[in-house]
Amino acid sequence: MKKLRTTLTAGLLSVGLIAGMNGLASAAPGSIDTTGPDSSNHISSTVRSNMRIRNNNHVSVYNHNSQQANTGNATTNHNTRAGSARTGNASNATTLNASMTVDNSHAGTNNIMPVSTSSNNLGGSISDTGPDSANSVRSSVVNNVNVTNDNDLHVSNENWQEASSGDATVTDNTTGGSATSGNASNTSSTTLNFRVTN
Repeated sequence: MKKLRTTLTAGLLSVGLIAGMNGLASAAPGSIDTTGPDSSNHISSTVRSNMRIRNNNHVSVYNHNSQQANTGNATTNHNTRAGSARTGNASNATTLNASMTVDNSHAGTNNIMPVSTSSNNLGGSISDTGPDSANSVRSSVVNNVNVTNDNDLHVSNENWQEASSGDATVTDNTTGGSATSGNASNTSSTTLNFRVTN
């Protein structure tokens, strides 16, 4: 008796980069019928989706602040009646506010949808193949998702400040006045905010 072998294979391969998988075309299901007795009938369908997502985030902040404040000297000397000697104030102030946000929308996983396994994509039907026939229907779905996140944050903050008040001198006077030196002060404020979400 004549032996008949029938094989149908349906396949779908898709490669996506940060794109949804739910919009893929369908691999049509197969159908085998009326092949007679002692026939070998096989239907195989595969849907395969490969997605690779790579996020490289490199953020650098560099701040160099150099300040110097000096007041001159105040001197009263060689007077019969000397007045007061007073120097001014020396002051430095600096403020840095830096804010960085890296999101990457959850590394694109919001757009990842599994391949549909409905009857429109997979399966098949075998009918009326006769007695002693070998029939098989095989379906498989393979989803491969690879996500790589590389986040590098670099911060360099250099702050150099110098404040000095000059000398106040009252010397060699018959009647001396007062000598007052001003204030010297430094103020620095740095605020850095980082938020990375992949």
